[in-house]
Amino acid sequence: MSFLNVSRMMCWLVASVCICLSHDAFAQGADIRILKDGANKKITIDVSASGSSSKAAAVRAVLFEDLKRSGWFVPAPSASASFLVSLNVAGAGDQLTAHVQVARNGGAGTLLSKTFTASKGDERWLAHQIADAIVWKIKKRPGIAATRILMVGQRSNRKDLYLCDYDGHGLRQITRDGVPCHSPSWGATAFEVYYTSPYAGFPDIYRIDLKTRNRARVAKYPGLNAGAAISPDGRSIAMILSKDGNPELYVQDIRSQRLQRMTTTRHAAEASPSWSPDGGAIVYVSDTTGAPQLYIVSRNGGRARRLTTPARHGSENVSPDWGPDGTIVCASRRNRRYQLMQIDPDGGNNTLLTTGHADHEEPSWARDGRHIVYVKTVGYKESLYILDTMGDPEIALTRFPGEWYSPAWSRFE
Repeated sequence: MSFLNVSRMMCWLVASVCICLSHDAFAQGADIRILKDGANKKITIDVSASGSSSKAAAVRAVLFEDLKRSGWFVPAPSASASFLVSLNVAGAGDQLTAHVQVARNGGAGTLLSKTFTASKGDERWLAHQIADAIVWKIKKRPGIAATRILMVGQRSNRKDLYLCDYDGHGLRQITRDGVPCHSPSWGATAFEVYYTSPYAGFPDIYRIDLKTRNRARVAKYPGLNAGAAISPDGRSIAMILSKDGNPELYVQDIRSQRLQRMTTTRHAAEASPSWSPDGGAIVYVSDTTGAPQLYIVSRNGGRARRLTTPARHGSENVSPDWGPDGTIVCASRRNRRYQLMQIDPDGGNNTLLTTGHADHEEPSWARDGRHIVYVKTVGYKESLYILDTMGDPEIALTRFPGEWYSPAWSRFE
């Protein structure tokens, strides 16, 4: 696969400014650990449901799948399960309710006793809420069942923004512009998304309110505007601008619009910014040494630190995403294929998450710090898959027609 295909990963950068990037040279001497299946020990759990038979059965079925997809649980008979879950599902008017109790098998007391609600007919959303509550109560980790995934979809030669639930259900089309869109990302809330599009004739950054579908252009500087990444506190936006020449990394204060230039790399280009969980640093891609590698710069500016090198981490490293648990995942080129690599911010503990003859690209962390959504290319067809970094088999997310790429996983409900 040509690196020109990384135009999406590098925020539309390659296609827009025609960067010339190096050929692949397999990394030698890399301290890589390939994660094996079976690294995760499962917790046995049983779910029983009562109430309206059809609704209760539907909620229970989705809940079972949610708990299995979380990676922490496996269904077991009540006699041998470590935890017991009981549901009482009822519907009244326009509302669906489920009272949930969770207890340790053979233990004293109830771990969780709570009533959840959803709109009538929305058994899936009801189950997703319950699943995340159970994961938090037992594992003290955020669940992923109630999250959503933003993506670019190509259907009938048109590229638009789409949104789906974490398990691929509920596909919804966001834009219908008739022009390409690129580099989608989430804003500071569950109802704001950002992306790059030549909607007004030039590659600008737009924000869409998912509640109202109102659109606003937030960066329209001369040249390229791409790679919008909102800081964890929601106050700043990192982006790639070419207004002063070649594409550079900038950070803009959202309220004051004050712009700070973070990099100055003549004859090179930057791309794909991603914030650290505390908002104190940004990881990004630069080809300043000839091939794209990862760099980290302080939020306050200053000299950037190189994170990856061909000798240890792959000939090209692109599309980083800084996860909620503090590690970075990126696409690393090895043996002419892109594989997913997990790496600490200090450059250590490199973990190769994928292998094989397919390309694995554009990773995005879930809020649990365990799962990743990414693009897998097989036979020139691009689809989205979910990867469990603790060893469960990958799961196909996009089982519907079309080409799918540039996923962004929300970190809130």
